[in-house]
Formats: sequence, C-alpha cells, structure tokens
Amino acid sequence: MHGSMQNVAPVINQAHRGGTLRLAFLSAVVSLVVSFAAAAAPIPLYNIYRAEDGFTNAGISMAVVAYAVGTIAALLVLGRLSNHLGRRLTAITSLSLLLLGCLLLLNVHDIDTLLAGRLLVGVGTGLAGSSLTSYIVDAAPSRPEWLASVASSQGPMLGLTVGAIASGALVQFGPWPRDLIYLVCVGFLLLSAALIAISPETATPTPGAWRSLLPRISVPARVRHLVPVAAAVFLATWASGGFYQAFVPALVEDQLHTRSPLILGLVFAAYMTLSVLGAPIGARFTSAVAQRVGMITFLAGMIVISTAIDAGTLVLFIIATIVAGAGQGIAISAATRGLLHGSTLAERAPIFSAIYLLCYSGAAFPSLISGQLSSAFSLPQIALGYSGLAVVATLFTVLGARNPHTDTAGNSTCDSSNATGSPIQGTVS
Repeated sequence: MHGSMQNVAPVINQAHRGGTLRLAFLSAVVSLVVSFAAAAAPIPLYNIYRAEDGFTNAGISMAVVAYAVGTIAALLVLGRLSNHLGRRLTAITSLSLLLLGCLLLLNVHDIDTLLAGRLLVGVGTGLAGSSLTSYIVDAAPSRPEWLASVASSQGPMLGLTVGAIASGALVQFGPWPRDLIYLVCVGFLLLSAALIAISPETATPTPGAWRSLLPRISVPARVRHLVPVAAAVFLATWASGGFYQAFVPALVEDQLHTRSPLILGLVFAAYMTLSVLGAPIGARFTSAVAQRVGMITFLAGMIVISTAIDAGTLVLFIIATIVAGAGQGIAISAATRGLLHGSTLAERAPIFSAIYLLCYSGAAFPSLISGQLSSAFSLPQIALGYSGLAVVATLFTVLGARNPHTDTAGNSTCDSSNATGSPIQGTVS
C-alpha cells in the first residue's frame, strides 16, 4: 500500500507538467499570431496617411525598408538570445517592443514617426519570430507530430492575414479609423504578455548571452552549390512582398479605382495566405523541380498583375495575386528545403540566418530603389520593373536549379518540415 502511494506522486506531477506545458504552447502560439497581426496592421492605413498627411509612395516604401531592417537586425543579432535568457523573458521583451511600436503609430502625422514605429515593430517581430517559434517547439505536445512545425511556421502567416483583414475592416467600418486597430493590437499584446507570464519556462538559461549577439551565418559546403538559385528565389519573391506593402495601397486606389481599406487588406491577405498552401504542393516534387514550378507560376502571376494594372481590372488583379502567392510559396519552401537538406540541429540556426538575410534584403533593397524612383516613374511602370526582376530570377532558376547532393533522397523532407514555412515569417508588414 505504502509503495503504491509513492508511485502516484510522479503521475500527478506528470499530469500537472503536461497541463502547464499545454498552457505554454497555447500562450506561445497566441503570442506569435498576435505579433505578426500587429506587424500587418498599418498596411490598410497607408492610403489614409497619403491622403491626410501627404505621405508619398517613396515615404511609404521607406517604411517597408525600416521594418525589414529592424527585422534583419533582430533575427541576426538577437536570434539566439532566448537560449541564454530563457524563452519567457525574450518573448515578453519582444511583445513590449511591439507594444511601444503600436503606441508610436497611434500618433502618425509625420513620416519620421511612421519610420520609428515600423523600425520598432520590425525589431519586435524579429525577436518574437525567433523566441516564440523556439518556445512553441519546446512546449508542443508529442502527438500529433506535425503540430510543432505547422504552428511555428504558419503562425506568422495566420497573424499577417488576420492583421491585414481585421485592420482593413476596422479602418473602413469602425470608429476612429486611424487608431482603433492599434488599440486592439495593444490589448491583444497585453493579453499575450500576461499568458506568457503565467506559463512555465522551457529553456534553462545559460551563460554566453553577449557572445550570442555575434551573428553566425553559414551554409554547409554540401549545399553551397544551391545558394545562387535560392538567393534568386528569395530576392525576387520577397521583393514582390515589399512591393505589395509599399505600392499596392496606391495602385489599388489610383489604378483599380477602389478606396476600400478592407479590399486592400484582403488583397494583401490573398498574397500571403496562398503562399502557405505552396509548401505542401512543393513537397511533392524534388526541390529543384519545385523551385522551377514555383518560379514559373510566380512569374505568370506577376505578368498578369502588370496586365491587370494596365487594364484597371480589380478581379483579374486579385486572381493574379493568388497565383503569384501560391508560386512564391512553392518556390520559397523548396529552396529552404534544399538548403536544410541533411542539416544537423547545430547547423540549422546559421542556415536560417543566411536565409533570413537574403529574404529581408529582397524586401529592403528593391523597396529602397523603387521608392527613390517612384517620383520619376508611374506606378504601372514600377510594377513592370518588379515583373522584370521576376523574369530574370525565373530564367536563372529554370536554368540553374539543382538538387542537394544525396545518397538517401528521403532524408531531407523530415528535416525540412520543421522549417518549410519559417522564412516566410516576415514576408509582410
């Protein structure tokens, strides 16, 4: 009898631990979705800033650059902090940065406030992306096995989609169009921080936090031959993500003749959401074939987007957006899968750093250049320029795509499942 009593205690502890880990998993997923929703919130407001505050397309494309720079800095420099300081502290810090960014954006009347707010939100999103995805993987239940990778890779996309649509709806139909979405974000960020505060820590804090701030970027020699094509894929697809934030608000109003912030949010969401569906489609092919298929689909979408802008047809524009979004999802996930082929756990973080650097550079540099050119060229001409970039990248991919050197072809898929969607983590905002 005495022996059996002793055996009960560990069982109760086990159940209690399972319950608190479930709380940690839920808190981390909610926080990840909320973080990226906050990142997408301003997009439907850009036309209001143009109309009421006289912001130019060049100014708004600089906001895209500020966000991308903040995210790159956070991912490269702060990306490993949660291993040293613990997941909770890092996650709460990231939510606080996002909260400060939203409070700044409540008072946008000059471009500097917008840029500062977007930079803060970028740093917050980058830090949230790295700390919360680790927290999700730590706390995820062992069954179903796919839950951790789906939650960590698709949480950001869900957040961006919900953020863009909710923002469009609140701007169009709610009171205080310039403020309400940010106040809602602040409320959800506070809720997320409270959830994390009552959740258990899953990472044992270790010394070396300062050393972890030195960016480590490396790609193993065995997949280095894949980098040029992967770079072309990341740069071209993320450039169009930047284009969607910087110029599509103006295009939808000027060329496609709708002033609806909700339609703007939906267009953006269509581009983002469809790229999620790209990953499972691409997984059916080898990474080289999937990159070719994805980029050809993406290019077809981009060409029809230019046509729709010339014709002024909103429906065609939305269909083309969906096609381009699906193509980019197939290509990005395949390029990522190739680079992660056969990678060990220790190699993954430096590979992801390289991927993020390429992706966010794709978002930042073309936005910077086209922003400078936007006073000299019309919006349809700038859209054509992005299509030109897609043509070059697609040709390069079709001619140059290779598979990882391999003896066991099956290996790469399970390794990559955890990562397929992750690089998409910032496509937006």
